[in-house]
Amino acid sequence: MNARPRRRTWLAAAAATAALALAGCATVPEVRTTVEPGVDLAQYRTFAFYSPLGTDRAGYQTIVSQHLKAAARRELEARGLRYDEAAPQLLVNFNAALTERVRVTPAPTLGYYGYYSYRWGLYGGWPLVQQEVTTYREGTVNVDLVDAARKQLVWEGVVVGTVTQKAIDDLQGSLDEAVRLAFKRFPIAPAASAPAR
Repeated sequence: MNARPRRRTWLAAAAATAALALAGCATVPEVRTTVEPGVDLAQYRTFAFYSPLGTDRAGYQTIVSQHLKAAARRELEARGLRYDEAAPQLLVNFNAALTERVRVTPAPTLGYYGYYSYRWGLYGGWPLVQQEVTTYREGTVNVDLVDAARKQLVWEGVVVGTVTQKAIDDLQGSLDEAVRLAFKRFPIAPAASAPAR
């Protein structure tokens, strides 16, 4: 098998898995947004999706991309932008990553347990410090808005959170929430008539 198709398949699988990472997190996701200095995002009226999306590197559209597109379209249309594939002023792109992380937490022990329990009540040794080591999955979803004419990134939303089994089980809900959290910091608020979420 050619290494190139394997790499593409791996990238697509990694992107799809990574996008699971966000909402439904045990902790509150971290959200960061950046706007190009001097750009008024209210000037844009139309949008479409970049092709191929960063989450579609294997030559086909992933389920993750389908969910991200639906969520982003809902958020942008709620802010008065119109989907126009023929003449978009903004192009929307996504990326996703899933990373295994290790957390080490020092925890001093006050008593003796396990092997050193024979010392209990007789004499003290050196102070013991136990370390609790846990692994967890961290997911990142990026939403990029690109000025189509200038080919310039004008807004970026990044959502980073711990992936739980609940988030994996509810892929669509997790991705919807990640996109909602990113657009919650978009400079243009949803129209008053848009349904509250």
